[in-house]
Amino acid sequence: MGRNKKGSSRAAATPLSRERIVQAALSLVNEQGLAAFSTRQLGQRLGCEAMSIYHHFASKQHLLDALVDHAITSVEVPEPGDDAIGRLRRCLDSYRAMARRWPGLFPLVATHRLNTPTGVRFIESMLRLIRTVEPDPELAARQFRAVGYYLIGACLDETAGYARGPSAAEPVSDEFIGRECPNLVAAAPYFQEQHWDATFNYGVDALVKGIAGDTAA
Repeated sequence: MGRNKKGSSRAAATPLSRERIVQAALSLVNEQGLAAFSTRQLGQRLGCEAMSIYHHFASKQHLLDALVDHAITSVEVPEPGDDAIGRLRRCLDSYRAMARRWPGLFPLVATHRLNTPTGVRFIESMLRLIRTVEPDPELAARQFRAVGYYLIGACLDETAGYARGPSAAEPVSDEFIGRECPNLVAAAPYFQEQHWDATFNYGVDALVKGIAGDTAA
């Protein structure tokens, strides 16, 4: 108890700021998930009353928007230039790194409309990068969406899916799978985390080949 009081006193002695609140909130969301996140718990982490947080953020939704903005700001979106395909690949790798850095937050990032100033600038920068590869606006829009489908799906699978999602009430046994699902047994080793990089890169290779093929056509 003494250690908690000292830690709380030190936290309370540090002035609140938007950045400090955001960093503490990111830590809490990663530890406990979005469903359990509350400003009351955040206030305890910061050593202040929950109401003090609202001096910096008008509502909990404003704070969540700030967390999403913080996450997408960390994504490297290279400026247009030589080796446009290579620049696009770096951007996709950076987005995936963001998702894995904040797995507890990523389900919100994935479904957020990104309609804050930071969000729409991020979308614009992604479209600008894709337009350097494919100048046709219709094809570029379709490529942007296709990249988003793959990228968000892959990141959700790595951060919130694959054995982290809800289970059946009565899951099948290993014996059942061994008897009924030989293809699943053969594939299962490659579903493990040590193979995720290779699988992600395989999908990115297919995407960029398709984009490059559109441009050549």
